[in-house]
Amino acid sequence: MLNVAALQMVSAPDVAINLATACRLIAEAADQGARLLALPEYFCLMGQSDRDKLAIAEAEDSGPIQDTLAAAAQRHGVWIIGGTLPLRTEDPQWVRNSCRVWGPDGRPRARYDKIHLFAYDNGRGERYDEGRVLQAGDAPVAVEVDGWRVGLGICYDLRFPELFRALMQPAPCDLLVLPAAFTHGTGRAHWELLLRARAVENQCYVLAPAQGGLHPNGRRTWGHSLLADPWGEVLAVQAEGEGVVAGTLRRQRLDEVRAQLPALAHRRI
Repeated sequence: MLNVAALQMVSAPDVAINLATACRLIAEAADQGARLLALPEYFCLMGQSDRDKLAIAEAEDSGPIQDTLAAAAQRHGVWIIGGTLPLRTEDPQWVRNSCRVWGPDGRPRARYDKIHLFAYDNGRGERYDEGRVLQAGDAPVAVEVDGWRVGLGICYDLRFPELFRALMQPAPCDLLVLPAAFTHGTGRAHWELLLRARAVENQCYVLAPAQGGLHPNGRRTWGHSLLADPWGEVLAVQAEGEGVVAGTLRRQRLDEVRAQLPALAHRRI
């Protein structure tokens, strides 16, 4: 079995405040026995504009955000999936929205750069276009955590099932982790529906740490960080506000679902 936790935040435009909150939630989850902890998308900054990411962008494996999470992983002896943070590209006008993973020794183990960039306009003044500052990633990434195969996705990636099908090769993932900052409107309509669908069709656990609440910059995110099992059942969830959403992955449950309905073995395309 593997004890996991999704850490829900309501991040502000102040990196220091967000890092302090993240460290407090990491400590709380570790004290509860979590072995793998995941932070939400943009846990380190929910700025006033998209371009605020450029000012705090770090080089890979260098900078206060990454140093803080590496130290926390080592201090508590846990795996940390660091939601997302902006990492520099060769062009200072662009960054990658990157999910980093640290092992219990504080060493980096994986990096996934968000492939699908969110764009949305509801016609009533709520408008987003990540492509104005983000450079898209181009490769699926999975990482081994204590014998469990963990696939990584980020927020808008959730709407593209082909990414998660790709992550099921050459071996199926046991867990999908999707840090997110879903808007309140799209989250209310689709968040749980899509997460449970990804769990069911890939017959694996899904852990989704989210931003959840009204942020100081005026944005409202949906929250509802959750853990779903391979049958699509929601095992734990928190609607809004900071908190730890914890649960246990059980190998027996995973094997049971895949044996009763061997859909992964029936794939043809």
